[in-house]
Amino acid sequence: MSEKRLSFKEMCAQFDVTPRTLRYYEYIELLTPEKEGRSRFYGSKELARMTLILRGRRFGFSLEDIRQWLMIYENEGTQAQMREWITLADRQMTELAEQKKQLEETMAELKALRDETAATLG
Repeated sequence: MSEKRLSFKEMCAQFDVTPRTLRYYEYIELLTPEKEGRSRFYGSKELARMTLILRGRRFGFSLEDIRQWLMIYENEGTQAQMREWITLADRQMTELAEQKKQLEETMAELKALRDETAATLG
């Protein structure tokens, strides 16, 4: 029994991405669908990769980081990929903590200015 494959349109719908996004991910070699004429089909490997890509984007990783990370699996296997994942995750958590600190400082400054302005109105 052959595996279920999704068409280009089905892939866009399943992952709620635009056709432009899907074509771009293919262009930068994040995805390599099977091609039959002008049609593209995505099997289980591509679905798994897309899940990882979108999860990585949600965590704030760059597409290049994601591409490199996916290539490690292809070239070196699961263990190397997991080690690299830990390194990337640690780096991203540090970056997110810094962004959180900056956002909290900005919010505190905005609240102080808002409260000062409200106090002048009486």
